[in-house]
Amino acid sequence: MFDLLIRNARVLDGTGGPWFRADVGVSGGRIAAVRRKLAGDAARTIEAADRILAPGFIDMHTHSDLRAFRHPEEDAKLMQGITTALIGQDGLSVAPLDNANKEPMMRRVSGLLGTYLEEWPWNTVGEYLSALEKAGPATNTMTLVPHGAVRSIVVGWENRPASPSELGEMQELLAAAMRDGGCGFSTGLIYPPGMYADRNELVALCRTTSENGGFFVVHMRNEADFLLDSIREVVGICLDAECPLHVSHLKVAGKRNWGKAQEALSILEDARDKGLEVTFDQYPYTAGSTMLDAVIPPRFHAGGTGKLLERLQDPKVREEIRKVQEEITFEPWENWIASCGWEGILVNSVKTEKNRFAEGKTVAEAASEAGKSPLDFVCDLLVDEDNAVTMTQFYGCEDDVKTFMQSPYMTLCSDAIVGGKPHPRAYGSTARYLGKYVREEKVLTLAEAVRHMTALPAGRLGLQDRGIVREGNAADLVLFDPGRVIDRGTFAKPDIYPVGIDLVVVNGNIAMEDGKLAASRSGRVIRA
Repeated sequence: MFDLLIRNARVLDGTGGPWFRADVGVSGGRIAAVRRKLAGDAARTIEAADRILAPGFIDMHTHSDLRAFRHPEEDAKLMQGITTALIGQDGLSVAPLDNANKEPMMRRVSGLLGTYLEEWPWNTVGEYLSALEKAGPATNTMTLVPHGAVRSIVVGWENRPASPSELGEMQELLAAAMRDGGCGFSTGLIYPPGMYADRNELVALCRTTSENGGFFVVHMRNEADFLLDSIREVVGICLDAECPLHVSHLKVAGKRNWGKAQEALSILEDARDKGLEVTFDQYPYTAGSTMLDAVIPPRFHAGGTGKLLERLQDPKVREEIRKVQEEITFEPWENWIASCGWEGILVNSVKTEKNRFAEGKTVAEAASEAGKSPLDFVCDLLVDEDNAVTMTQFYGCEDDVKTFMQSPYMTLCSDAIVGGKPHPRAYGSTARYLGKYVREEKVLTLAEAVRHMTALPAGRLGLQDRGIVREGNAADLVLFDPGRVIDRGTFAKPDIYPVGIDLVVVNGNIAMEDGKLAASRSGRVIRA
């Protein structure tokens, strides 16, 4: 007798092959049988009615490191069929940390990860993952080891290279964190303190990552004017370190750079020809989202968030920032003002009622309402909110999105940051991918799209028993209607669930059915 039996499904097994008709039986959290016709009873039988049955979707880039402690139901993930998520992104996460660096990191990531906990009762990655297990998230979770956390323990928040002894200490911390369960190493080269690392540091840490069976996940230094140089930088680092490379949310930012997607892919393809294992992730939108303080040039972040906020109150510093932002000096930093303009940057979330009026408005609109220049408004807002502000940047074009989407080594992500009026990708990435780009615009086939969300990321993560509908594998499954699935969230009303994703199974248990979440949660923390 099966625990669950799904009959008459069109199975897309995740490998990229065409669909086939089958019944799928589940027992003990595993796929027990995949047959044209299955005999026998089940505790629960579901008629697929010609819908697609696929492996659970894997989100290769999300920021739910803390959200599960307050919202373990993981509604935004389950409603779009996500059963496994990778956290610890951009070099900014919650472990490993010593006690001295907990408060600085809390301030640094408050906009990115939220303020769901007043204190972090852990130091190591192992302790953090144990705490996450106790929270009982409804989806599976894997984590990367964040560069920024490791660097803060050893070097602090200063803009300087690590000494040889400090680098050795960082390598030891990284290796220990990977033994605790981290599957790879992440950095954000536009965020402090990771932005202060030199090539020597990154090569050494990537070598440690590779020696411990992991891969390097990087938010590059620049995704706009210096996009191609930034790709060459991380490819060169990984070739020297003999470490697999995964590029976060690959994009082309700024109108004057549109059309560079194929050049970017050519660099990655050349690296693969040289023997480097390269993958990347992408969210299916032409706008991104991150912390608002990313509009401030790197040198003003030195010393940590407290020092940044002190500097932002100095009129002379503001004038220096203004010059760097507006005079487009082609410094190799991610100048979002040059790429988007203040009218192309939306305020997503704040933490105080005083500034709630700004949520959902562009910086230009909110600044005008406040009677301030855009830069003065941003500086005052960051100070008022103790840096806990996120933004959306409208930077891209559809042609580049589609070019990246067609790459055989693209994995899908949401890059979800939830709070305020977030980017709608937090609620609709998978459905938008399947509805807009597969069904409506036919950018790629449905079988290819499912592979990008299942078997391909599972392979990248080293998950041997997930990502494919196969007997013996973990029963992470999604049943969806390919003729109906679509996202519904907008930038004005982002937190709207998609339609067309009808059933989600996590580790053999129904987690969502017909738009309703199950009371029980069966997600697992997966240690590498």
